[in-house]
Amino acid sequence: MTSQQPLAEVPQQTIFVVDDDQRARESVCALVTSMGLAAKAYLSAEAFLQDYNIDQPGCLVTDVRMLGMSGLELQARLEEMGAMLPVIILTAYATTPVTVEAIQRGAITMLDKPYVEDDLWNAIRRALSTDASERVAETRRREIRHRIDELTPSERAVLSFVVQGKPNKVIANRLDVSVRTVENRRSEIYNKLQAGSVVELVRMVIEANVEELDLHHESQLT
Repeated sequence: MTSQQPLAEVPQQTIFVVDDDQRARESVCALVTSMGLAAKAYLSAEAFLQDYNIDQPGCLVTDVRMLGMSGLELQARLEEMGAMLPVIILTAYATTPVTVEAIQRGAITMLDKPYVEDDLWNAIRRALSTDASERVAETRRREIRHRIDELTPSERAVLSFVVQGKPNKVIANRLDVSVRTVENRRSEIYNKLQAGSVVELVRMVIEANVEELDLHHESQLT
């Protein structure tokens, strides 16, 4: 697998350019389109937010200082929305606190204006690759969560103990059922989650970021 394959998996990626400086917007868009990618420009963060759907793949290139909402405020708003859109910050007024805040919020990079085109292009490529990889991972997480949701309450209870490393006898004792019942439920769990081993099962639960497997009272699980 080559490093460029993730980009091919998300063909609809768009570079969203948000800057209240028309020349700056046009410059970034010209670079992007010259590389054969789609670009959409906005003169304010507010205009972008009105138009953007968090399911749209790509990356965001934005300035820090703009009329209305700043680039950092836009980055924070996207984070609040649960958007995974990678962000590249451009600024002619870089300061250490601004840089630190942008990076801590997950910005791919911060580039000084005027920027070197190769630096911006490399940052965009990295952002698109990150976006594609994260969306593939999120799709898998949703699929695993869906499979877990398909488990019965009693199967979820067994799964909870399995990922804690509890042996069948202990699980049977805790749930007041037979070992054979635990074995049958484990078999159903493996089938529904499409897991081939305990290790894979644990990895799937961790990957899906399932913090709690809702456990009910024992009398509801037998």
